[in-house]
Amino acid sequence: MAPMSGSQKPWEHVKSGGSEADPLAARFVESLSYDTRLYKHDIAGSIAHARMLQHVGLITEDDLAAIEKGLGEIEEEIEAAGVTGWGGWKIELEDVHMCIEAALIEKIGEPGKKLHTGRSRNDQVATDLAMWCKEAAGEMLLSATTLADTFSELANRQGRLVMPSYTHLQRAQPIVLGGELQAWADAFTGCFARCGVLMDLHGRCPLGSGAIAGSSLALDRHKSADDLQLFSGPSNNAIEATASRDVAIDFVYALSMTAMWLSRWAEQWIIYMTSEFGFLSIGDAYTTGSSMMPQKRNPDMLELIRGRCGTVYGHLVSLLTICKGLTVGYNRDLQEDKRHVFSAYDTVKDCLEMATQIVRSARFNEDRIKASLDTGFLDATSLAEYLVTKGVPFRTAHQIVGALVWHCIDNNMTKLSDLSVEQMRQGAADLAPRDAIAEDVYDWLGAENVVKRYQTHGNAGLSGFKQQLAQWKQRLDKSSP
Repeated sequence: MAPMSGSQKPWEHVKSGGSEADPLAARFVESLSYDTRLYKHDIAGSIAHARMLQHVGLITEDDLAAIEKGLGEIEEEIEAAGVTGWGGWKIELEDVHMCIEAALIEKIGEPGKKLHTGRSRNDQVATDLAMWCKEAAGEMLLSATTLADTFSELANRQGRLVMPSYTHLQRAQPIVLGGELQAWADAFTGCFARCGVLMDLHGRCPLGSGAIAGSSLALDRHKSADDLQLFSGPSNNAIEATASRDVAIDFVYALSMTAMWLSRWAEQWIIYMTSEFGFLSIGDAYTTGSSMMPQKRNPDMLELIRGRCGTVYGHLVSLLTICKGLTVGYNRDLQEDKRHVFSAYDTVKDCLEMATQIVRSARFNEDRIKASLDTGFLDATSLAEYLVTKGVPFRTAHQIVGALVWHCIDNNMTKLSDLSVEQMRQGAADLAPRDAIAEDVYDWLGAENVVKRYQTHGNAGLSGFKQQLAQWKQRLDKSSP
């Protein structure tokens, strides 16, 4: 006969002692220091499981009433004390799940011992984590939407300002500021769309899968999944349900993509804030001074947003690496998932909120942008397209305009419009007929003219900006109560 357990842990009866006897082992195995934030989801999952047990006759109505009342009181106690202040957290019980169960048994006695019927910590934690990720994805969706709206608000204020766009960080074509601001809004709209996909993709509930193989008890997994309301039904395979952390990985991937776009935006605005550009200023609260140079206003908040992207990437790679060599079934390695999911979420949530405040405080320097707007021959592509409308093949037009740009540079001219029609004709003489260039060419030159001529859907000129702004306002009107 096996010895009676000396362990305080109810799952270690086969052992003569538990890890709580060794302080290092107790500390090494616990997840309580970071998984307490799952308490609401654990209680909700436990109530759904208890209702299912009563539904199939494995516990009585009185048992269910006692369990629901006890768990309700525990949730109230945790909220009253604060998550970290509740007295029921006991390190020797390792995690949020066993602490809540132990507190329930202490509070209601025998009915509490029936709660774990037909389930394991393996399906319990998989369910809790899926519920938490779905809830957190909803919160991310709201934060990303708020940031996208804040870009659109800034576009509404200053979006008609004409400015250069950049490829390879070199001047490219003229745009309106609103075109670029709406680009950022669209990028963060894509970020919250990934969160919506996450909620749809992981619609199956692990609860009732047990440790790995299910249960010989007549559990109604559809009932518990329906009660939780976050799921479309029970998971199809008990082994996969308890072994998978796809929901966590997909969520952290979505967070990583959001962090990537935040980092790209931060880099762009850091450049715009340099003295060399001078395009942009943000609120003093979001800059810092130098301990040595009294004149400095450093964009530290933007730099930290840029830097924290790497931290989020690290969490994604860590999660992928944890899962890459595991056999199909629960392994204790998976306990480490929550460290990375929670930390990545906290980091990105803070960065989104900080970004929203920075954008809300931002002002673009119209005078500085206009002062250098004619630098860089931003209208070169427009001149080539003008020639296309006159029947010149684009590759030929490209060659002609390239030669005209070099002519301007060689003759200390800063703008294509400094050239006379005759000079343009001479530059194109070997490649296009004389009547391909007429006085109307000047309607196509100059940044202010170019941004008015863009007409393709989604363009970054005036018409595209107006269309995108109208769509944003229409969405706001629909979402207003």
